[in-house]
Amino acid sequence: MCVILTTKKKAVDKNSIFVITGGIHDMFLETKRLIIRSIRTSDEKAFIEMASDGSLTEIFGDCSECHKWMGEFISEAILLETEDNPYNKYLAFAIEDKTSHLVIGSVGSSYYEDFMEVGVTYFIGADYRGNGYAAEALRCLVDYLFEKYNLKKLVATANVQNIASCKTLEGAGFSVVETKPYQDLYDEREEMSNIYELMKN
Repeated sequence: MCVILTTKKKAVDKNSIFVITGGIHDMFLETKRLIIRSIRTSDEKAFIEMASDGSLTEIFGDCSECHKWMGEFISEAILLETEDNPYNKYLAFAIEDKTSHLVIGSVGSSYYEDFMEVGVTYFIGADYRGNGYAAEALRCLVDYLFEKYNLKKLVATANVQNIASCKTLEGAGFSVVETKPYQDLYDEREEMSNIYELMKN
């Protein structure tokens, strides 16, 4: 079940309740175990810690210097959320554990210029992997993106050797449409990757 809390309630189906926001920087989604919410400046420390454990490497490449620019990334993420356009670079949100209220990862969208489609991005801190958190957050985010922005399709890519990432995408409903050499934005070279799609029901 995915609950999106804002100001105006709208029942979408038996498993999802959407409350569509009219405000800026107040995105809040809730699953059984997680909260997916707007990034805050106070999240910087948690993001730096996850960068240091290698959790952001697949997204940003070498993160040995991430602590130097993480504040700028968070400021940009906040600005991009106020612009509220999934076709403009990216949207990034924090994943928070409902019990501890610790930030354990991030989920969001990115505009793939090569596919000319909106895609999904995600990571979970090393200490929290293996619990299905990424797929749980991603399923909720997918519902949100389809509903709020009236998208018809979402895409994603994953290195074929990253079995966990492939399972996360497939667990969130994505299907492989092609396997080919692919170089993402921060990749040093092309790697054999699965190209995924998810169509709106």
